Amino acid sequence: MRRIYGLLLCAAMLLLGAAKASETPEGNGSIRGKITTTEGAAAADVTIQVKNSPKGAISDADGNFQIKGLAAGSYELHISLMGYQDLTEKVTLAANEAAVISIRLQLTQKELEEVIIKTGVRSYKASAVSSSLRLQTPLLQVPQNIQVVTGKALADQQVISMSDGAIRNVSGAIRMEHWGDMYTNITARGSQIQAFRNGFNMVNSFWGPLTEDMSFVDHIEFVKGPAGFMLGNGDPSGLYNVVTKKPTGQTKGEAGLTIGSFDLYRATLDLDGKLSKDGKLLYRLNLAGQQKKSHRANEYNNRYSIAPVISYQIDNKTKLTAEYTWQKASMSDLGSYYVFSSAGFATLPVGFTSLPAGLPGTNINDHTVLLNLQHQFNSHWKVTAQAGYSNYRQVGSSMWPNAVNPNGTMIRSVGSWDAKSAMTMAQAYLNGDIATGKVRHRILGGIDVATKEYFADWGQSHALDTVGAEFNTRNPNLGAPVNGYPSFNFRTPLEQRAAAIGGTMSMRNTGVYFQDELGFFDNLLRVTLAGRYTTVTQAQWGGAAITASRFTPRIGISVSLDKQTSVYGLYDQAFVPQGGRLANGGKVKPITGNNLEFGIKRDWAGGRWNTGLTVYRILKENELTADPFSPPASGLSIVMGQKRAQGIEFDLKGRLAKGLDLVANYALTDSKITRVANGVTSMKVGDVVPGYARHTANVWLTYRLQEGVLKGLGFSSGLMFLDGRKTYWDISPDPNQVLPAYTKLDAGISYEKDNLVFNFNVFNVLNKYLYNGSYYSWLKAYNWQTDPPRNLRFSVNYRF
Repeated sequence: MRRIYGLLLCAAMLLLGAAKASETPEGNGSIRGKITTTEGAAAADVTIQVKNSPKGAISDADGNFQIKGLAAGSYELHISLMGYQDLTEKVTLAANEAAVISIRLQLTQKELEEVIIKTGVRSYKASAVSSSLRLQTPLLQVPQNIQVVTGKALADQQVISMSDGAIRNVSGAIRMEHWGDMYTNITARGSQIQAFRNGFNMVNSFWGPLTEDMSFVDHIEFVKGPAGFMLGNGDPSGLYNVVTKKPTGQTKGEAGLTIGSFDLYRATLDLDGKLSKDGKLLYRLNLAGQQKKSHRANEYNNRYSIAPVISYQIDNKTKLTAEYTWQKASMSDLGSYYVFSSAGFATLPVGFTSLPAGLPGTNINDHTVLLNLQHQFNSHWKVTAQAGYSNYRQVGSSMWPNAVNPNGTMIRSVGSWDAKSAMTMAQAYLNGDIATGKVRHRILGGIDVATKEYFADWGQSHALDTVGAEFNTRNPNLGAPVNGYPSFNFRTPLEQRAAAIGGTMSMRNTGVYFQDELGFFDNLLRVTLAGRYTTVTQAQWGGAAITASRFTPRIGISVSLDKQTSVYGLYDQAFVPQGGRLANGGKVKPITGNNLEFGIKRDWAGGRWNTGLTVYRILKENELTADPFSPPASGLSIVMGQKRAQGIEFDLKGRLAKGLDLVANYALTDSKITRVANGVTSMKVGDVVPGYARHTANVWLTYRLQEGVLKGLGFSSGLMFLDGRKTYWDISPDPNQVLPAYTKLDAGISYEKDNLVFNFNVFNVLNKYLYNGSYYSWLKAYNWQTDPPRNLRFSVNYRF
């Protein structure tokens, strides 16, 4: 009966639409045009409605629209973009006339680009960042390398989690140790970069945060180098900021189904609409469920997420947004992704595993709550305050061998990994855009505070095998282990177990900052002067808390050579507090980082695509290493010396021609020790610092037919290339055992028709044995983690 009622309802709606359409005279006339901003950029997703008529259109990514079937007469077009002043355009048509008009919206480039990003622009290129990065400046004018991975790129590439290939869209970004789909752990410019979400630093240990499911992600922003305006303490290599979906004010939805290799079954639902007739109370709800296995036996990765968002427009100047995200992960043992052998890299099959059937997995519950309040005093001043709370709970284990033998046998061991994290964070900042005489000032000032605690019990272990009954990697038996399964004590409170083994971490930080971007000569020359003062109290591995404070300056210069081209230079600093005791009794200083960066950016073809070329150098000082003249158990350290990372980065993104979208990037990275302190013998000047590939190159190209009976049919191809990989922890004793070049070819076909989108991708088309790994001297063995062999994904999405 429900199906019959649904069909009757659809038929009634069709008849009603036809009746309304009949009220408007039909003809052979048309109105087409292009909508741009005051600065000439194309305006996408603008609604054009014919007054007193059902006819209308929505502008495409190039700002173009067309309304057909109009009779001779006078028409009034209503042009609207959510959250901005509407426009009215009058057009008079003669019989069978095709009128062409141009409409220029009276909005600033920054305002338009923010709306485009929030509503999901259908492009690989973005021209501005989210408000959570606190900047008011278009990306073309920002004196720093910032790359935005749009929702369109993520959808075309069928990225389903933060660790699922999103980094191919950014120059120089790689992953070292995979940890499956649990942690992302991205490195760039020679070090691990910080993980942010909506402007909050979500890192609370060396293993977090949990990877975000793409169902509730709008886009991702990669900031290269220090960012004193938001990075209170962290590595000077940079950060990535995951921006979640927000209500748009439009009533719409999208449902998606994905199936793929290794028993992948995935469903998503995105609902967006109004909770009140006046449009002041809006909502967004994203749901996702996934079951997935692996190319290795006995592995699984089941994920579920719920992400509701509610926003309320209190008045014309004030808006409150409340957001909750829950992610649940049920995964097989985390250490099963690692393969060990004393014979060398890739000496076992790509699908090899030592994971026995029946070993209990890991369960994770991750909760995040965010409140955001924005108040626009006037057209020049705006204040934002937001608070966040994150609670993460993990119960599981991690496999790691006790011994790896030359004859191919090993003794497997399973360790407890019971952990929880709690973070409370708050921010308040003020944005201003004013002028003093002929000088423009884009002002940013604010404060942020955070309290973080982490507890982990990894102190319990259980050997699955025994001497004389070792696990044989050449003839693996994945049944019940000879020594049985582990039975860990999880009854004692976690805090007590963590304290007993030194598995506690805590951090409290407070930072105040101020930035003024001064614009001279009609804003053709921009000088950024900024500073931040941060105090951090941090304790690690159960040690005593150490407090460090530092002022970090920021100086930038950006010059517009024309409306499409800018060159810039930047000097910035960051610092990382560290724990330890110096052998000479001195005070431990935080790691300091100095970043010097120069670049050129250009928009091409009216802003449809852009390029950026950057050169940089990062110096890190004061990092500690073990004192070679003291017993290891003493815990004493000395200052190691200086590390240097430098390189070149190139990024290209956007629509090169009608229907042709491209992401391409290349990075040359070099990271070495440039100075060694007296007494340090474990390393020397010129040694490589692990955490990068010397050459990285990525391409993703999509072409979609724009006309004919096959209109909407698209073809995609992608390439990932890494060479000169320096991702190891220990240097191999065999100089011939190095990580080879990594080449991964992907290809896909898609079809868009009305509200339906079909997408089919083949990953690792060449079926290559792809892996990343390292030598571990204490095991005298090599370890590596393999990528899946050739695999497929097919998805269908319906927009309503």
